[in-house]
Amino acid sequence: MPFQVLETEAKSILSPTTGFIAEAGFTHSLTPARNCTFGCTYCYVPTMRIYGGLKPEDWRHWGQFTTFKTNAPELLRCQLRADQVIYCSPLVDPYQPAEEIQQLMPRVLDELSARPPQLFVIQTRGPLIVRDLDRLLELSRHTNLRVSFSLTTNRVAVRKLYEPHCPTLDCRLKAIRILREAGIKTYATLAPLLPCDPEELAGIALAATDNDIIGDALHVRSVKPRGATTRDAAFAISRKHELDAWLDTDFQADVIERIGAAVGRAGRRFATGPEGFRCLTQ
Repeated sequence: MPFQVLETEAKSILSPTTGFIAEAGFTHSLTPARNCTFGCTYCYVPTMRIYGGLKPEDWRHWGQFTTFKTNAPELLRCQLRADQVIYCSPLVDPYQPAEEIQQLMPRVLDELSARPPQLFVIQTRGPLIVRDLDRLLELSRHTNLRVSFSLTTNRVAVRKLYEPHCPTLDCRLKAIRILREAGIKTYATLAPLLPCDPEELAGIALAATDNDIIGDALHVRSVKPRGATTRDAAFAISRKHELDAWLDTDFQADVIERIGAAVGRAGRRFATGPEGFRCLTQ
């Protein structure tokens, strides 16, 4: 996928949390760029518009370019505090494809190691994270570091429909294995739950990690009247390929129950929403 990489200087890099991630126990979020070159069809961020720190060109051309906050490391030098619980990132994948070119995250991790917060969580679906393994290990010596790795479906055709520019499941599982073997505390996050084989996906997540499993269904307006929601592109794909049921709240509840039962039989816990993500801060 061709994409353009732009740069800007931000006024601030750590934002006090509200809503979902605040309920999960995070005090601040760190978003290293604006717009994400994974360009997932379902991504809720473009629906937030200016409330997600976006500009009109971002939500109109989601995934076609990204704008890196090049002074993020310098801002962190001034803004980091020892009592912060930081989520990176609710608005962009820190290991999106353009990060391979920009290489901003190594500088970010260096600043975090120099001025460690109480806890730092990286949310990603990008195997590129293993590039920074040495820096992650260094950071883990100074703070509580956790990686939440997104596993959305076990069906290849579904991944290609909804997130065609994202890595394969095998690539993600390999990255999880490398992180775990190195001693990085890594979680499997089934979010958003795309059409899948629920019990099989649960088994894959259980085999990949040794922690509780986190999940979240695709957002729909009927249960979330305000704020971020699933993009229209994902609804169109669902209708075209007769996968509409996965956006029906009763159907979603049944899938979540089935995954929860499979995880429970393995002696672990499965939770969704703020409750699920809270396990990252405990």
